[in-house]
Parts: sequence; structure tokens; C-alpha cells
Amino acid sequence: MSVMTAEARAALIKEYATKPGDTGSPEVQVALISARVAMLTEHLKAHPKDFHSRRGLLVLVGQRRGLLDYVKKKDVKRYESLIGRLGLRR
Repeated sequence: MSVMTAEARAALIKEYATKPGDTGSPEVQVALISARVAMLTEHLKAHPKDFHSRRGLLVLVGQRRGLLDYVKKKDVKRYESLIGRLGLRR
């Protein structure tokens, strides 16, 4: 399983930051989790019996869902913009 490089992580943070120096907003957190979900999904295609990583994927998906629910509760337009930018189905 490949790990996200510091440059890729910094680029994601810069793209989804709501203000300069922002690393903890829900938008940034959801973007980083989505990148990890994508990497784990690719890993599981190559290693279908890796159940420990599959559980980690499910945990990440649950965290992302919780953050998205939070954003939706706070500001629906922000939520719709975020899922549109990330290409998530809901």
C-alpha cells in the first residue's frame, strides 16, 4: 500500500483550505480521508483477502461520513460544494 507523499498532502490541504494556514477544517479533513480511502480501495483490489486493511477502510469511511454530516448540518451549500468537488455521490 502506498503512502501519500508530503507534497500530495500539502497540495490537498492548499486546495481545500478555507483560509491560509487552515489544516483542520472539515473540508480539509474530508479531502485527506477521501484520498486515503482511494488508496486503500486500490490496495484492496490487489489484495482482496486483506481484512485488516478492509476494516481500516470502513473506519475511514465512517469518519468521513460523520464529518460530512457535520458540514451538512452547519451549512448545506458548503456540503454540496464539498461533495461536488470531491466527486462523492451523496
